[in-house]
Amino acid sequence: MSNIPWWGTRKQISARLRTEHEMMRATFGDTFQLNVPKHGPLYWIGDIEINLAGIPQRTHTLKIVYVDGYPNRPAEAYVVQPNVYSEKHQFEDGQLCLFNPKDGVTYGWNPSRSTAVTVAGWAIQWLYAYYTWRATGTWPGIEERMPAQDDRRNRRKR
Repeated sequence: MSNIPWWGTRKQISARLRTEHEMMRATFGDTFQLNVPKHGPLYWIGDIEINLAGIPQRTHTLKIVYVDGYPNRPAEAYVVQPNVYSEKHQFEDGQLCLFNPKDGVTYGWNPSRSTAVTVAGWAIQWLYAYYTWRATGTWPGIEERMPAQDDRRNRRKR
């Protein structure tokens, strides 16, 4: 097995990363910049403007991180600035919960079709949903309903 990452090397960039770069440019122009650190994963970072009245800060910095195992594992999205947190749709480390893995490749992450553009688009939608939730108390869209704690215990006993 090769130790070369999915994206290739600084001298020999993979076709997948070239395609991802072209797609990010075609979709977002210069909004996101690709960072290739000496150590750690590649990531895109960029400032987007959320066009909603009444929010404390319109400009949000998003970071899209290519994780180990990409593209078989989805890239991760984070809001770097300002600090936002949703106990229902965000992991403790700040990673945004963008899709339900149970949805499969049709509605969730699809390693052959999904890209950083997919994740960035989902992250932007997540921000609009977050501010809607903050204003109304309801997260827009379909959410998976988890049984109440007592219901889960009773099912295990049966």
